[in-house]
Amino acid sequence: MRGPAQPASTDSRGDSTMIGGSRLIAHLDLDAFYATVELQRRPELKGLPVVVSGSGPRAVVTTASYEARKFGVGSAMPTSRALRLCPDAVLVPPDFEAYRAVSRKVMDLVRGTVDLVEVLGLDEAYLDLSGMHSPKAAMRRLIHQIRTQTGMQASVGIGPNKLVAKVASDAEKPAGFVLLTQAEACARFAGHPPSLVPGIGDKTAEKLERLGIRTLAELAATPDDLLASQFGERQGPWLRSRARFEASSHVTPVRVAVSESRESTFDVDLASIEEQEAALARLAEKLCAGLAKHERTGRTIAIKVRLDDWTTITRARTVPAATNEVDVVRRVALELLREYAPPRPVRLLGVRMGSFAGETEADGPAAPAGQLALEV
Repeated sequence: MRGPAQPASTDSRGDSTMIGGSRLIAHLDLDAFYATVELQRRPELKGLPVVVSGSGPRAVVTTASYEARKFGVGSAMPTSRALRLCPDAVLVPPDFEAYRAVSRKVMDLVRGTVDLVEVLGLDEAYLDLSGMHSPKAAMRRLIHQIRTQTGMQASVGIGPNKLVAKVASDAEKPAGFVLLTQAEACARFAGHPPSLVPGIGDKTAEKLERLGIRTLAELAATPDDLLASQFGERQGPWLRSRARFEASSHVTPVRVAVSESRESTFDVDLASIEEQEAALARLAEKLCAGLAKHERTGRTIAIKVRLDDWTTITRARTVPAATNEVDVVRRVALELLREYAPPRPVRLLGVRMGSFAGETEADGPAAPAGQLALEV
C-alpha cells in the first residue's frame, strides 16, 4: 500500500490561502474502502482483482479493488457482469460489522482534527476547514494518521464549496490531494461530460446530449431559459449552476446511521404471501438482533417491497414506545405487508427501524447515505 498521499496537483498557494472567500470545505473519501478492509483481513489477496459482493444470480457489486476496476468492474454493477469483465475476480462476501468498526476509527480521527464534520455513509465525509490555521497541513496530517492507525488510504478534495470539494476528491484517486478554486474547477473539468457532477444522472446527461450539450463548459454556457424550457423552471437553471460549480449548502453534522435496516434480494421471486411473510419475518429477526447488540431502540418501523417489475414501495408505522423486541417489529412489519398485499411477485423485501431513542436527527430530511441498509 502506498505511503502518505502527496499533492498530485501543481498548487503552490500558501497554506493559509482561502480559496473563494471565507469558506473552505474538504471532502475526504476512503479509497476502495470495503475492499481495503477485506485485504487487511486477507492479505493473501493483495494485488488480486477483489470484488466485494453478495451471492446469487441477482447479487450486485458492493465495491471492487483497483485491480478489478482496471477491467471495468464498478460498484452497483451486477456481479454476473463483473465476472464476465473480469473472470479471475476473487469474490468476497461483505462484512458490514467489520466495515463499521473501521469506519468508526477513521471518523474519530477526523473529528479529532476538525470540529464541523458531516459524515456520509461509512467511507466519506465533508469537513469545514473555514478559519483553520494551516488547513492543507492539517489535512495531510489527518491522511497520514488514517493511513498509519487504520491502514486506510484516503483521497481529499478541497474547495470553496461542497461541490468543488467532492469532484476534486474524485479527480486523482487513489491517494489524491487536489485543491481548487471554483474558477479552476470550471477550467479543469470543462471538457468532461455533465454526468461528472453529482446530481446529474445518466438520463439527464442523455437528454442534454440530444440537445447538443456534451460538456460541462457547454452546459455552463447554455442560457437558463433554454434549460428551463427543457427541464423545468427549477431544474434547468440548477443544472447550469452545477456546471458552474456553484453550491451554497453548509457542512451539517449528521449521524452515520439515522435508521438501520435489513433487506434481501431473492434469487427467485416470491409469488405467495406465505413466502413473503416468512422472508420478512426472518429479516425482522436479523434487524432486531443487530439493534439489541448495539442497545438501540426505535419507534418507526418500515418495510420496503420491490416487485418483479421493479416497482418499489415503502410503508411505515410509528409505535407508542421505542423498542427492539422482535415480536413487536415482526408483527408490525407483517401487518404493513398484508395491508399492501403485493399485486405481483416480490423481488426484494426490507425492514427498517428509525426514530431511535435518545438520538436526534439533523434538521431537515436525512441524506440518503445516512441510512444504513444491509443486504443479507
